[in-house]
Amino acid sequence: MTEHVIAVLGSSPGVGKSTLCRALAGWISGKGCAVDHFKEEDILTRPVFRPVAEEFNGGSGRVRPRTLVNSTRSYLEQARAEGVDVLVTDALLPFIPSLVAWGHDEAAIAQVVDEVGRAVEPSRVSVVYLRDDPEAALRRAVEREGPRWADWYVDRLRQSPGTRSVTDLAAAADHLCWESELTLRLLAATRWNVMVVDVGDRDAAETERDVRQRLEGILGFGVR
Repeated sequence: MTEHVIAVLGSSPGVGKSTLCRALAGWISGKGCAVDHFKEEDILTRPVFRPVAEEFNGGSGRVRPRTLVNSTRSYLEQARAEGVDVLVTDALLPFIPSLVAWGHDEAAIAQVVDEVGRAVEPSRVSVVYLRDDPEAALRRAVEREGPRWADWYVDRLRQSPGTRSVTDLAAAADHLCWESELTLRLLAATRWNVMVVDVGDRDAAETERDVRQRLEGILGFGVR
């Protein structure tokens, strides 16, 4: 069976999720484990998530929670059948930002998180939550992607029913603060191992070292 799922989440864009996922996948693979690195964009291209892509692209721009849960269960079943030891996922489960954007309230999202938790059993799950000040993280994202990215990001939020009130980057930062509190509250109710990593002024290498140290014992690599 798949031994472990490492879900890397972040409090905002520009916090370093994708960079950390690539580093972790390489590190774990180097330990002799079979690793599947699920990139954030893979949810619209992986065959096992085709039902998700079809609903999302079908005109509504939303996905039913049941489809998310069923596709997640199928993904884990496929990984087990293929002999994958560790799944490293970038912003995949438990879909909280998407559910917020689609207008679900906290009670409904909590139910989905619980259902996702049961869908991935008996695999062990460790959530690495990268946390930073949203204003600082958004500034980094703009510096990296350019000023047009800010307009794209705000417009994307504004078009979703759950984030329609976001009209500028300041409002986006406020929303991300609230969403971070919600995410950590919901994750605390799961049986998963949740590791909150405050990014702050750390660079990618420092963040990676911290996370690797926290994961070594959990993954059975031993403390170095």
